[in-house]
Amino acid sequence: MNKQELEKIKQKALSEHIPIIMDDTLEVVDKLLTEIRPARILEIGTAVGYSAICFSEYLQSDGKIDTIERDEERVAEAKINIEKVGVSDKINIYQGDAVEILPSLNEKYDVVFIDAAKGKYPFFLKEALRMIKPNGPILADNILYKGYVMSDYNKHKQRTAVRNLREYVKEVTENPNIETEILEVGDGLAISKIKTV
Repeated sequence: MNKQELEKIKQKALSEHIPIIMDDTLEVVDKLLTEIRPARILEIGTAVGYSAICFSEYLQSDGKIDTIERDEERVAEAKINIEKVGVSDKINIYQGDAVEILPSLNEKYDVVFIDAAKGKYPFFLKEALRMIKPNGPILADNILYKGYVMSDYNKHKQRTAVRNLREYVKEVTENPNIETEILEVGDGLAISKIKTV
């Protein structure tokens, strides 16, 4: 993997205010992926491909990442970035709305990483639970959303996102079949697993 190219992708995304995974969040995910050595990862929200490229380093030799992005420009940029770093054989991009694409997927994944429209997190969770392998973690990035989710924030602009993120947190922390850890790294990371009997 071309680390210099990866650094360039990161700096360009940051300068253009494109949301990418934060370094401290990435550190946590890296540790997890090192332990798991996944064969299949599902990522909901590709942006410019930065996180998928980072994750691809931890795949098994013939492993694959399926990632979903609806913004055409981002998909085009992600493809170029993935090519530049030299991991296009490991990453498959589905272009379109995750709400439509997810129900059509019938794969089983070792890891699911959710980092897309915040208002759709509860739906993404339902789909992730359907496709995650036993013991596989479901990771939800930006779960604390600038601290709004755990505060009494109620401004109109982000209300739906905040409400749906709260619903996600409630589901993963109160459902007796799910174990969840919420870490205050980046903008909040929820790591959930289905409890095995």
